Formats: sequence, C-alpha cells, structure tokens
Amino acid sequence: MSESEQGYFCKTCGEYHKELPMSYGSPVPDYCEDIPEEEWEGRIEMNEDLCIVDDEHFFIRGAIEIPVTDGEGPFIWDIWVSLSESNFDLTTEYWETEGRERKLDPMFGWLSTSITCYPETLELKTMVHTRAVGIPPFIELEPTDHPMAIEQRNGITINRIKKIGEELCHRDE
Repeated sequence: MSESEQGYFCKTCGEYHKELPMSYGSPVPDYCEDIPEEEWEGRIEMNEDLCIVDDEHFFIRGAIEIPVTDGEGPFIWDIWVSLSESNFDLTTEYWETEGRERKLDPMFGWLSTSITCYPETLELKTMVHTRAVGIPPFIELEPTDHPMAIEQRNGITINRIKKIGEELCHRDE
C-alpha cells in the first residue's frame, strides 16, 4: 500500500478511516452563511458553480490545487472566489464556449471561503484561471507568506494531508 492510500485516525470519532481525502470543499461562499436561511430563496441565485447574492455580490467556485511532494496529487481545496460584476458577466458569457480557456484572461478575485486549518483565508487575493468547459477554474493565490499560499507554491506532504483530515473529519456534525 502506498503512503497516499493509507488512512488516518480521526481525532473526533477515534476511528481509523481507510481513505485519505484528497479534496475538501464548501457548498456555498461564506458570505451566504450570514444570510438567514429563510431569506436565501429571495436573495441568493445559485447553482453548483456560480452564485449571485442580492444582485450585487458575484462568486465562482474554483479549485486551489496544491502539489503533493511525496505522493500522488494534487490535493484540492474546492472553494469560492468573488469576482467583479463585469468579470462575472464575462465568465457567464463564455460559460459553455469551447476553448474559453484561451479566450479569457486570468481575473482578479477575493477568496470567499474560510478554511479553518489555516490562519484566516477569507479575502486572500487570487487570480481565477478559466479552464475547459466542465472543469472548475484554477485558483492561484497571491504569492504571499500565508501558509496556504506557501503550500500552493511549494507543495505539501501526505503527513500534512493526514493532519488536515484529522482536523476536518466530522467537523460539520
């Protein structure tokens, strides 16, 4: 068994989980969590990839890919990024266009998902790189000294991924 196939012991339930998750995600931008659930239908327009709040806040789901230095990868954070209205409109205009990744330049965005196993990640600066139809955009973090940005540049180990799994396992329960 390769190291990447090894599991981890969950600190919450105390059990051994055979598979090591290589991706974690957020179902909605954090901004949505501040809106009372009974108001969602009237204020949020959303599918699994795009979200508009109050007709003035625009989000796209993308992937922060982190190379795995000692195993198969990448490790992926499935997150939300805010876009300007004009960049959001451009993105939706080309949403189903074959070759869109060659037609759209990278777009500035703010990370809109808080990831608890890092210092605050909300509002980290990003560049959104459009990819082929059906593939979520690649999200490039601004090259700062934030631990997540460092990991995106330098990679992470299987051991670090296990620690993330231990921290996030059963968090929503």
